[in-house]
Amino acid sequence: MEYDVLIVGGGPAGLAAAIRLKQRAEKDGKEINVAVLEKSAEIGGHILSGAVIDPKALNELFPDWQERGAPLETPVTEDRFMILGPMGQASLPMALLPPMMHNDGCYIASLGNVARWLGEQAEGLGVEVYPGMAASHVVWDEPTGRVKGVVAGVFGIDKHGHPTGDFQPGIELHGKYVFIAEGVRGSLAKTIIARHQLAKDSSPQKFGIGLKELWQIPAEKHHPGLAQHTTGWPLDEFTGGGSFMYHFGDNYVAIGYVVHLNYKDPFLSPFDEFQRFKHHPAIADHLEGGTRISYGARAITEGGFQSVPKLAFPGGALIGCSAGFVNVPRIKGSHNAMKTGMLAADAAYDAVMAGRSGDELVEYQTAYEKSWVAKELKAVRNAKPYLTKFGTTLGGAFGVAEMWLASFGLTMPWTMKHSKTDAASTEPASKHKPRVYPKPDGKLSFDKLSSVFISNTNHAEEQPAHLKLIDPSVPIRVNLPKYGEPARLYCPAGVYEVVYADETNRADPKFVINAQNCVHCKTCDIKDPSQNIVWTTPEGGGGPNYPNM
Repeated sequence: MEYDVLIVGGGPAGLAAAIRLKQRAEKDGKEINVAVLEKSAEIGGHILSGAVIDPKALNELFPDWQERGAPLETPVTEDRFMILGPMGQASLPMALLPPMMHNDGCYIASLGNVARWLGEQAEGLGVEVYPGMAASHVVWDEPTGRVKGVVAGVFGIDKHGHPTGDFQPGIELHGKYVFIAEGVRGSLAKTIIARHQLAKDSSPQKFGIGLKELWQIPAEKHHPGLAQHTTGWPLDEFTGGGSFMYHFGDNYVAIGYVVHLNYKDPFLSPFDEFQRFKHHPAIADHLEGGTRISYGARAITEGGFQSVPKLAFPGGALIGCSAGFVNVPRIKGSHNAMKTGMLAADAAYDAVMAGRSGDELVEYQTAYEKSWVAKELKAVRNAKPYLTKFGTTLGGAFGVAEMWLASFGLTMPWTMKHSKTDAASTEPASKHKPRVYPKPDGKLSFDKLSSVFISNTNHAEEQPAHLKLIDPSVPIRVNLPKYGEPARLYCPAGVYEVVYADETNRADPKFVINAQNCVHCKTCDIKDPSQNIVWTTPEGGGGPNYPNM
């Protein structure tokens, strides 16, 4: 199947790009063929974000988005920023925080529902949207390395790699230009970045893991428009992270926790830190008497300005979180993702109309460098490195001071680099002590398996495990003795276990992968200290299905 522009990923970036292409063609009275592939069974099914949304890009894409019924219904009316300790909390006056960290003019919403709405707008403009179509491979033009398209829609392979009675071989979809909009740590993006060395002049990309639950609470506890963020407890000074809590919609509370994946302690469990966090009085007071509706987890790009790779390659472009445009201090990225999709769309539209095909969209790179996305990221480029180098208190203070200066147009002359990957930050188990986490009470805190259950995660039975080990011996031979095999702890879905034939004497260990539990967060691909786990796309339609997340 041949298209002018083929987009892999039906999130905010991919859909904004598709819409922009069709808007340009409609305005000019031209035709342009655009397709969007989405691995989830429905648009928005795999989207997970806080989310407080800055409508800046949406205003550009659809100035009349309110009349069109975009699901941004709850404006932020109150900002709170708190520092938690084990015995209490302190609220920082918002006047002390730079304007960039305020949420004036922003909206609390479900980003999944926003994506569903964008999908409807795209289809209304004539975009071909194909959910349930996982793109498994890049189609290369050898030997030039130009990206011609992707292979998508492979179904009916059993766990031994053999075709079943339901086998479908998949199809090649080609594009004059191919946009990679897979989100964080996409498998195709990894391949393309490596082949074309797109990251050779950038710092290593940095990541966090975001865990989120959606609650419905009693009406008397609901404060529509409240956006509360915290830092501090339960993490220590040099383990970065923090929380978000947003009141919106039908007595909903979106509660979540982010742990920066450059943490050192292999015994740390981000999931259990999140469960523990909810028992703090400043948090529990909002949730008690409520009902947990959904759960999910997702990696977040945190490298910022200095980790953004080269964006254009022969035959296509990286857009959205495939390249990493999250503003860490703002805890926002969807507006930047959408804008980069629109910038790439403009470049591709002009190229197609000029009769070009398969070359490098240098115009997109130039447009990004001149855009408000790059300006915004440059202003906060040192915030994350300050936290890494100086810790939460001092590093946070340095970051806030620099953002205040940026608000007055003053920019520091230095750009701090990220020195190593998050996997390389993991220290040997011998430097740390095993952690004993409190048992969940089933009211505020829960276990992993019951959490996975309400994420609606499902994968076709008998399909091959989409989590691949480069060397199957490494988990037991290397990671277990050196690091205590941290996969069993950093995974938020109970995918990885070490089981013993002799539990009493902990003898004859075996590494088990419960791939059916995977919520597609990609943390294993990022944090495995041996970089031995490779996340690949499962059969289309598999994975979580997030309602209102």
